Amino acid sequence: MDHTPKLSTLSPELIQAFSRIKLFLCDVDGVLTDASVFIGGENVVERKRFNIQDGLGLVLLKKSGIPVGWISARFSPVTLNRARELSVDFLEQSKEGKLAAVNKLVSQLGIDYSEILFMGDDVVDLQVMQAVGLPIAVANARQDVIAVAKYVTKAPGGHGAVRETCDLLLKVQGLWDSAIKTYFIS
Repeated sequence: MDHTPKLSTLSPELIQAFSRIKLFLCDVDGVLTDASVFIGGENVVERKRFNIQDGLGLVLLKKSGIPVGWISARFSPVTLNRARELSVDFLEQSKEGKLAAVNKLVSQLGIDYSEILFMGDDVVDLQVMQAVGLPIAVANARQDVIAVAKYVTKAPGGHGAVRETCDLLLKVQGLWDSAIKTYFIS
């Protein structure tokens, strides 16, 4: 189901915030997944469910020149594998704090915090969400996160929220048609 709202329903301030974005960042568990982690077996195998449409949304961003990064407070080999599969530009899996990872990227890329979009769902995301220009909460985020978000997705985490945001970003920046052009037969 496509949850992406029409651009005409967005406020001018929100459209302006989307138009400034040069870097897409998000949390993993609860944003790219539905927050479920399945761990079991003798060899402690971890499994997560990622939404394939979210993945394509991230690929479309990258094809359009918008770098993509994931910031998680816990290490997961499953997250690493999915990030590699999608050729995510930046992956930070550390307990050092998410804001520290964003600070490194700001310095490394020479961009301003106002040019960063960050999607989160829980209190560990609040510092980053308060620092960036476009904080976004998934529909099923904790209330503290929703309170600081400039946009709350219609879709819950792991069920198309990232794709909804990617589509909005591409459409606001006028990149949608060229991003999807390669998927049509001439």
